[in-house]
Amino acid sequence: MIIFLIFLDHYYMITSSMANILKVEHLKKSYKSGEKELTVLDDISFSIQKGETFAIVGPSGSGKTTLLGLCAGLDEADQGEIELCGSNMNSLDQDQRALLRNRNVGFIFQDFQLLPTLTALENVSVPLELQGEKRPEKIAKDLLEKVGLSDRFDHYPSQLSGGEQQRVALARAFSNKPSILFADEPTGNLDAETSEKVVELLFKLNKETDTTLVIVTHDMDLAKMNQRILRLQRGKIDKEQSVL
Repeated sequence: MIIFLIFLDHYYMITSSMANILKVEHLKKSYKSGEKELTVLDDISFSIQKGETFAIVGPSGSGKTTLLGLCAGLDEADQGEIELCGSNMNSLDQDQRALLRNRNVGFIFQDFQLLPTLTALENVSVPLELQGEKRPEKIAKDLLEKVGLSDRFDHYPSQLSGGEQQRVALARAFSNKPSILFADEPTGNLDAETSEKVVELLFKLNKETDTTLVIVTHDMDLAKMNQRILRLQRGKIDKEQSVL
């Protein structure tokens, strides 16, 4: 009986750990500002389960984008631990973090970050080629068709509207079938009508691929479309709530 209980306890520990695709514990990040030290994040702890949609909100300067960068392994915390897709980020070097992102993470940015010298098709297919995908162009075309850009394959970013550029960025973000996708103000540079279309596509692709979605946004309407909301205030957690 004792052995069985030990085994049962171990089983629940494992399944609980596997359910969390992102786990953040006691995170702290500061920057030097002249002779002063500016604390951007202070004792941040939360976890996100696989397949969840999660919004991070707060006023400008509250640490939202810094937190997103730390969670994705783009920067290093001063204190605390981050576990992403089963890997402790503190135990990985820069190359290992890059490999983890390449295999498991997608990104969407406010300013799209498309390569200006590549067409829409190339912006989606080239990253797949670099990852060794055998049919990069076929996958890229399928994704661009899904986001309504089948007639824009050969267009460069400068020939596309802001909404079209963000749809290319969406296709690129989902191209490697990420386990988790980080979106930093994905509608920040779009008008209301275009934002609505992009958000609809974002959640549609998220549902189809069962990708965990983490969104930093000022838009509370967008935040409330997620299952949970984390509100930051002056680098601390002000509130965490379930929505759906």
